[in-house]
Amino acid sequence: MKFWTKKTLIGLGLGQFLSLLITSTGFSSSELSRRGINVPTSQSFLNYVLLTIVYGAIMLYRRQALKAKWYYYVILGLVDVEANYLVVKAYQYTSLTSVMLLDCWSIPAVMLLTWLFLHTKYRFKKITGVVICVAGLIVVVFSDVHATDRSGGSNPRKGDSLVIAGATLYAISNVSEEFLVKNADRVELMAFLGLFGAIISAIQISIFERNELSSIHWTAGAAFPFFGFALAMFLFYSFVPFLLKVNGSTMLNLSLLTSDMWAVLIRIFAYHEKVDWMYFVSFAAVTIGLIVYSGGDKEGDLQRADVADEEAERSKHFEEEASSVNNNQGAVAGSSKIGESSQQNFSKTENVENKTTRIGIKL
Repeated sequence: MKFWTKKTLIGLGLGQFLSLLITSTGFSSSELSRRGINVPTSQSFLNYVLLTIVYGAIMLYRRQALKAKWYYYVILGLVDVEANYLVVKAYQYTSLTSVMLLDCWSIPAVMLLTWLFLHTKYRFKKITGVVICVAGLIVVVFSDVHATDRSGGSNPRKGDSLVIAGATLYAISNVSEEFLVKNADRVELMAFLGLFGAIISAIQISIFERNELSSIHWTAGAAFPFFGFALAMFLFYSFVPFLLKVNGSTMLNLSLLTSDMWAVLIRIFAYHEKVDWMYFVSFAAVTIGLIVYSGGDKEGDLQRADVADEEAERSKHFEEEASSVNNNQGAVAGSSKIGESSQQNFSKTENVENKTTRIGIKL
């Protein structure tokens, strides 16, 4: 079966590794919120600093010219910072499970953006799968609003709204990163995303979180999830471009669906919280939607993942062919001159043949 290729298996494995990283960031953010530490921008700031240091050093060593305009990275940095801020902020108001589930909203948003800007085509089965996933998200919102167990957050509706807004910005960020990683450079993307993300985060921290940071009592219990969040985010950002280049942003977001299952396990065994039965209905809907999506046009998905690489190879072949054509034309012109000096009677015939040959090559 062509779907189970080495590339697909690597993509699935990498997707699950990224899913575990996302689950760990959710666990860290929820733990910090439980301890009364509410500094969402500061949590992401250290990640951006690490990206700048690591990938910025690689860029300085390479000394290569930029492959994309710098202001693209400024816009991407702003979108990414605010996406992280909204999602991390949501942990103050709703449960860990709701955040992880509602973050799936990025899937239909990614599909819409890739269809509009990257001209990706999705068949009816894939659209049906996404609709089923969205139905599962609606069940989560309904559960948060009407459930009697409020231990998951102080204001679930506000938290759910923040997650959906953040997921939309994540979709914009993912699609932009997919475009840049396929048309620019992975190291350049990470370096400038880290640089401008750190600058924007520092400005936002100085305005909104200065007092919160100064009031934090730094203990081992507070420092571990804080720095653990930064490390997990750094690893996540570092490996995401690989999956985006090979399988695309839709595959990335679909792979992260399994983080919901890990989130439920954390909520049950780590927090000893009661999970409302509607969550399981939502899980079933999301799982069915994922199966329906993956079951349609599998071979086409793999072909679309290789579009950028194929176009790059075609452009290289076209350049090589154009160069060889120019060399052949020079050789033909040189041989015609020799023919004219040695056999003048056949010069007209040769010129006609040479012109016909050139026209044939150009056509």
